[in-house]
Amino acid sequence: MIPELDGDPVAAARALLGVLLVSRVPGVATAVRISEVEAYGAADDPASHAHRGRTPRNATMFGPPGRLYVYRSYGIHWCANVVCGSEGAAGAVLVRGGIPVAGLATMAERRGRPDHLCDGPGKLCQALGITGAHDGTDLASGPIRLEGPAARGVVTATRRIGVSRAQDRLWRFVWKPEDRS
Repeated sequence: MIPELDGDPVAAARALLGVLLVSRVPGVATAVRISEVEAYGAADDPASHAHRGRTPRNATMFGPPGRLYVYRSYGIHWCANVVCGSEGAAGAVLVRGGIPVAGLATMAERRGRPDHLCDGPGKLCQALGITGAHDGTDLASGPIRLEGPAARGVVTATRRIGVSRAQDRLWRFVWKPEDRS
């Protein structure tokens, strides 16, 4: 497991970039290299699902770290988050995008198209077969796992996308593989 998941959501978000997110759902292996994430805190972050405290919907966000928090966005798309921080203090990192590295044919079949497989949080979940049934999954031993080490790359920090509060925080991170030419 990634040690930074025990701490601050911003540090955890940066640590997840370039790491593999592997899904074996239902026993079919697909994988992406995480390339875009957003950090979300708790009471101190008005854009977070945990801002107003624990509810049945966001309970997974309160720990332990290294779990998958899955929710439905606008009642349509599943979104996957990596829980971080200490247990009881909510924090999560939304996985916004990834670079497909394994199981591309399966991803294309699940998405119904061969392109734009994982360039958005809903698309990524659909391509990897992640649903609400995976909420609370242990990312070290479950059917969806984080596998390292992280690949080297260049990171850019920007404002989060699609939030109406705390828009000034540069808590969205985009990773591009290191140019080896």
